[in-house]
This record gives sequence, C-alpha cells and structure tokens, in this order.
Amino acid sequence: MNKRLIAGFVFSLCAAAAPAQSFSFGLWGDMPYKKAGDATRMPALLRSISGSDIAFSIYNGDIKDGSSACSDQVYTQALQMFGQIRQPVVYVPGDNEWTDCHRTNNGGFDPLERLAHLRRVMIPSTRSLGQRQMELTRQGKLGEKFVENARFQHRDITFLTFNIPGSNNNLVLDEYECSDKSARSPRQCELANAEYIERDAANITWLREGFAKASAMKSRGIVVVMQADPGFDLPETGSDDESQAKGVSAYRRFVDALVTETQYFDGQVLLVHGDTHFFKVDKPLYSPAKLLPNLTRVQTFGSPSIHWVRVVVQPKTRHVFNIQPVIVQQ
Repeated sequence: MNKRLIAGFVFSLCAAAAPAQSFSFGLWGDMPYKKAGDATRMPALLRSISGSDIAFSIYNGDIKDGSSACSDQVYTQALQMFGQIRQPVVYVPGDNEWTDCHRTNNGGFDPLERLAHLRRVMIPSTRSLGQRQMELTRQGKLGEKFVENARFQHRDITFLTFNIPGSNNNLVLDEYECSDKSARSPRQCELANAEYIERDAANITWLREGFAKASAMKSRGIVVVMQADPGFDLPETGSDDESQAKGVSAYRRFVDALVTETQYFDGQVLLVHGDTHFFKVDKPLYSPAKLLPNLTRVQTFGSPSIHWVRVVVQPKTRHVFNIQPVIVQQ
C-alpha cells in the first residue's frame, strides 16, 4: 500500500472516530444590572465568552435592570457590549428594555415606542451582532414588526428566537395593573393588549414554520429561545400549578403550541429562557406526573450571577445537547 493510500486510510479512521458535526454555542442574558453593580464583573464574562470555542452565542434579553431609565443610551451601550464578543451574538429582547419602560422609575416611557426604537437600533441588519457576524432569517422586515424574531441553521440544528418577554408578555390584566407605579394611560394599556394579541399570533406562526423547516431539513434538534419564564416551576410548589397563575397567563397559547410541535418532532427540543436569573436544567412539561421526553428546559444565569452556559451539540448522540454551566472567575 503506497503512502498516499495509507494517509487516506488513517484520515478516514480519524474522521469516523470523531463526533460528526459537533459544535458548541453559548447562552447568556439578564445582565448587566446597574443596581447590582454588575459593570465591574462584565469584562471577565465577555473575555470568557470570546476566548471560548463556541461558534456563536445567544443573549436572551434584559440589557438593563427593571428599575432604571429606558434611555436611548441603554441600547447603544448594549450594542457596544455585544461588539466586544469575538463570535456572532444573536440578540433576543427582554421585558426590561421595552415592556417595563412604562414604570415611573424607568422614566415613564411608552413601551410600544421603546419597542419600535429597539427594532430600529438593536436589529440594524439581517445579520447577527458581534465582531464576526452571521446571516439570519428574520420574521419581519428591517425596522418593522417582528424583525426581532430570527431563525438560522447551524449544521444539524435549527435555532428559533422569539420576542416573548417577562411581565406576562405585555398583557395588562386590569385597571389596577395598568396604573400601578406606572405612567401609562388607559388607552396605552388597550394598545398594549392589542400588541400582545398580534405578537402572540405571530410568534406561534414563527414557531410552526420553524418546526416545519426543521423537519424538512431533518434537523436532529431545535433550540427555542425567549426571555420570559412562562411558569414552569409547578413541581416545586406542592399542589399549586404555577402555569395557571394569572401573572403568566399570556404564555399559555405559545407553550401549548410548543408542546404540540414537540410531540410530533423526530428529534430533541431545547427550550431556553432567562427572566428568573437562576441556572436550571429540567423537563418541566407536561407535568410532574408525565414527561414530554424530547423537550429540555435551560434557564440561564442572570444578575448578580454573572456567568454563562455552554451547550455542546453532539447530533449523533441520543440527547444531542450537552449543557455545561461556565462559572466566570472574577
């Protein structure tokens, strides 16, 4: 056997032994918060992410805390933060940068005006943020409704992002909630509810289209990313079913759609959210007594826990997603 054939044979053996199409990506969000003094700890986190082997990261919302002003500077500072990351960064909106801006301690802004501003400033192109960028498919046109929802494919995995923020997805339940510690008018609350209904329907459409695309491409897994905790901790609260609480009622239609799509998907689904600021990996659906076996939830770190999550994707393995918390040393 000549040297060229031997070299080719050895290469084939090595390729067969290596995990096919493996890669890693990062998850982070709910930081920095000024009230927690996170600014001094963020450089170490950004260095940790940039110096890692991840292909890209996804930031799942809350570029500021919920009791500081929603000034234009907040968004430009966030863009500067994302620009320090070597790899592509996919941004997902949180409640603190638009839904909660009506609060008097946030400056009493109109949340829908802040959402429009976010769409223009935080989504400047069809590409991701970060020093190295990648192309994304957007649900809406630049500067218009739903442009913040993104879809992309990386090797054998489909990624879907959604504008589903905390504070009950921008749904206002009653007059007291409308005016409590808020600068909102009754008319603004009516418009907020109309916005929620329209966006909720758009999110469900984007979800169904994403699952259909993933199935057509024979994806081994789907990653669904949003900011809100939709009320999953019912096993930890005795007989109380947190998912049925009024304060998370605006997530039910989306979660029901996610359950339906996951049931018929021939692969693994990783649901990622922040909002609660406590790292957690579990299987919260359907209920404590019955699992939806191919869906796993990851709840990411958040202020004052300035850490991130590394996910190693191994498409040839049964569970596909290997979830690893990365503790950043300060």
